[in-house]
Order: sequence, then C-alpha cells, then structure tokens
Amino acid sequence: MAGKNENFSELNRKNMEAAMRLAQMSIENSQRVMALQSELAREMFQQGVENARAQTTAKDPQQVLQLRNQYAQETAQKMMLTAQKVAEISNDARTEFSRMLTEQLASGSQDMIDSLQGFFKTMPGLPGQNANVMEVMQQAMATANSAFQQMTQASTAAFSGMTDMAQKSTSKKK
Repeated sequence: MAGKNENFSELNRKNMEAAMRLAQMSIENSQRVMALQSELAREMFQQGVENARAQTTAKDPQQVLQLRNQYAQETAQKMMLTAQKVAEISNDARTEFSRMLTEQLASGSQDMIDSLQGFFKTMPGLPGQNANVMEVMQQAMATANSAFQQMTQASTAAFSGMTDMAQKSTSKKK
C-alpha cells in the first residue's frame, strides 16, 4: 500500500511543479506586457506634451491641423506596434504553454498508467479483468492526448494567421 501512495504522491508532486512553472511563466509574461504598456503610456504622454507645445507656436490653423494629424498618425502607429508586440508575447506564451501541457500530459499519462498498473496488480479479481480495464484506460488516455494535440495544432494555425494579419496591417500603415 505504501508503494501506491508513493506513486500517487510523486504524480502529485510533478503536477504541482508543472503548475508552478505555468504560474511563473504567466507572471513573467504579464510583467512584459505591463512594461510595454507603461512604455507606451510614457511615450504618448511625452509626445502629447511636445505636440501641445508645437501647436501653441503654430502660426496658422492649417499648421495646427497638420500637427494634430501627424500626432494622431504617430499615436496609431505606436499603438499598433505595441499591440503587435503584445500579440507576439501572447503567441509565445501560448506556444510554451501548449508545449508544457503536452509534455505534462505525456509524462503524466505514463506515470498515471504505471501507478494504475501497480494498483490493479494488487486488486483481487480475475487477472484478465484488470488487464482489460488497464487497456481501456490506456486507449482513453491516448485518445485524449491525440485530441489535445489536434486542438493545439488548430489553435496554433489560427493564431499565426491573426498575427500575420496584424503584422501586415502595421506594415501598411508605416
């Protein structure tokens, strides 16, 4: 009985470590996004002050309008560039999350199978019944892993398409 508890404890420890890695990754990516947003706000404030000063020295209304249009275009470009960087961070994070989750599912599935095999070996009953239960569980885990991999591939393709469109949109505005 002690061996079974040790196997499940080890499985829980590995799951906790994976959850901690995911939490750390999430914190780091949030910090990167906040730094980008903070830098954008600082730049926009500075640019707004400079634009306001330039408008006060403008000689005619047409020059004021030109300064406003220039400020609006520069602001839009900076916002699009920041949005693109945030999308890249999100895409990288999603890719890393998928990789870690796939890795965890693969190793966790094997650990779970090993633990369950040990458990079923000690259970009373017909030997064939326990083997059939294990076979069904292994097939279910393999099917779940396969479905997860297909979803990951589909979401990667979809997000890559959105990132490409954002990059093309940013490039056209420059």
